[in-house]
Amino acid sequence: MKNIAVVCNYELNPARIGGMDRFFKAYNQQLLQKGHKVTWFFSGGEKFNFYSGFELHFPGQQESVETLTLNFLKNKKDFDVIVTHFVALCTPYFRELKKKNQPYIIAVDHNPRPLGGFSWEKRIKNKIKGKIYSPYIDLFVGVSKYTADCILQDYGNLVTKKVKVVYNGIDTSTYLERKEENYGKFIVASHLRKSKGIQDLIEAVALLPEEIKNKIQIDVYGEGPLEAELKRKVAQNQLEPQIAFFGSSSRLPKLMKNYSFLLQPTYMECFSLSILESLAANVPVITTPVGGNLEIISNGSNGLIFQTGNIEELNKLLQKVVNREFKIADNLSDLIKKNYSLEQMVANHINLLPCT
Repeated sequence: MKNIAVVCNYELNPARIGGMDRFFKAYNQQLLQKGHKVTWFFSGGEKFNFYSGFELHFPGQQESVETLTLNFLKNKKDFDVIVTHFVALCTPYFRELKKKNQPYIIAVDHNPRPLGGFSWEKRIKNKIKGKIYSPYIDLFVGVSKYTADCILQDYGNLVTKKVKVVYNGIDTSTYLERKEENYGKFIVASHLRKSKGIQDLIEAVALLPEEIKNKIQIDVYGEGPLEAELKRKVAQNQLEPQIAFFGSSSRLPKLMKNYSFLLQPTYMECFSLSILESLAANVPVITTPVGGNLEIISNGSNGLIFQTGNIEELNKLLQKVVNREFKIADNLSDLIKKNYSLEQMVANHINLLPCT
């Protein structure tokens, strides 16, 4: 038996049970079945029924999940393995984790990089941090080839032999598949922040000819700091009949099949669970060539690609879709079932552990 800690800069939300929540649950079950003890640390939220059977810890007010785990280590039993998700890499935190009992540390990188990369000042700082703090991380995991390449670019050749790729996966059995084309009905499933590019989508819709605009319905699922501004932008352009906001929803696996395309005009991405979920529901994707998107989307086959920030190009794509000028492959879900299943993701993460 190994004592394993999983540290996630991730908030639990009963209104948003997504792909990562399902991964955490399946991963926890597999570890417990193998006889390991698992302690989970999350940056916020609350425990609810989905997470029954977990040993969960949350930080107090004005306390980070990193501080929470370090304080826990001072007073509790040592960990043999520590796995981090969504935590910044190559920081003093990893040196502190390593001090007690020298645990095996796996750092999973889900963090997207800005379009065009970091500034030269940031690049130099990353190289320095890589030299100082990467020795305290035993394994770096990128959730796409793009992410793994970014880890090498950020922290230098010193980490080359410690970087692996484990693609995200989803529970394909939860997604009902689209049977009808439903042209003109689109879905956005995204955190509402500027880097997701939804403000560009609103502008693209505002520029549509009236006869096309009147045939479009876009349902936005998600929440985030840009929500109020996006709603104002919709109102200013008188697009309430076209664009509606529904907040977070755990019903997306059942709802996705009702749409013709997923819209993802993003500026930053690692390897999008939303794209996997959409394809699992047999719904093609309109997105940008950032991050690992091109590792899963083939332009004209299972989706359409436009250049990031190109509102005019997005506008034209929307018109062509509504006018049925594109023919997308009939079955999009087989690729996801074969290569990006939740079972594969969990098995691959289990295999990273030194105790298996």
